[in-house]
Amino acid sequence: MPVVPIEVLPLFPVLDQRLTELLRSLSPADWQRPTLARQWTVKDVAAHLLDGNLRTLSMLRDGYFGEAPDDPNSYQGILTFLNRLNADWVRAARRLSPVVLIELLAQSGAEYIEYLNSLDPFAPATFAVAWAGETESRNWFHIAREYTEKWHHQQQIHAAVGGPGLLTPELFGPFAETILRGLPHAYRHMPAPEGTVVHVHITTSLGGTWQLRKGQAGWDLQAPDAAAPAAMVSLSPDVAWQLFTKGMSPAEARPHVQLAGSLLLGEAALGLLAVMA
Repeated sequence: MPVVPIEVLPLFPVLDQRLTELLRSLSPADWQRPTLARQWTVKDVAAHLLDGNLRTLSMLRDGYFGEAPDDPNSYQGILTFLNRLNADWVRAARRLSPVVLIELLAQSGAEYIEYLNSLDPFAPATFAVAWAGETESRNWFHIAREYTEKWHHQQQIHAAVGGPGLLTPELFGPFAETILRGLPHAYRHMPAPEGTVVHVHITTSLGGTWQLRKGQAGWDLQAPDAAAPAAMVSLSPDVAWQLFTKGMSPAEARPHVQLAGSLLLGEAALGLLAVMA
């Protein structure tokens, strides 16, 4: 199946505007509400979003990396490094007021979007999308990965404070399309006869169906056709975004997921994880 770039650049200003409006509406108590990001409050997640802007500008635009992982050649080494960076930043940012956070998010967000728009979408990205199994990615996929980061962290804030959320066709569609590019990697160790088909279906008008087929070289996504699937996985948009971004474990999601056909093949889809840390 030809790889079709996912166009998300026009959506970053929309996300930023919605985030600013939401944060400005919060009460002092709202900022301290717990989120699906485990140990992080709403304020911590907002600070993490700021870190994403500043880290991108510093490392990718300005070429200043500051720190490097002790083991940059392994997935676990990079994961340990990212976890430490995230924890250090969030802890320090607890000194910042909500007003300062909002101001810094607005200023850095504009520069961040300007930088992303300057990239050649088909040039090699500085960082590969490791959760999709890539060792080299194009900038368009890196940008789409950045979109999923901003989308799901902002959605965590909406979920914590009862905000309107980002589950709209305009904003959820590209998020889901990017996330599910990781399905072949999630199935990489799953044995099956060549030609085996798995369908993953996100329900409602927000979703769609993704078809995974086992070929000679492994699993790959392809346009859905009339082939009878060996397994069918159906889940709602609300379950999908939480499951694939660590907000819900596969065991927690399982009662809310409908499986048909091979349970072994179907349950492998629940292991898709489209975040690093």
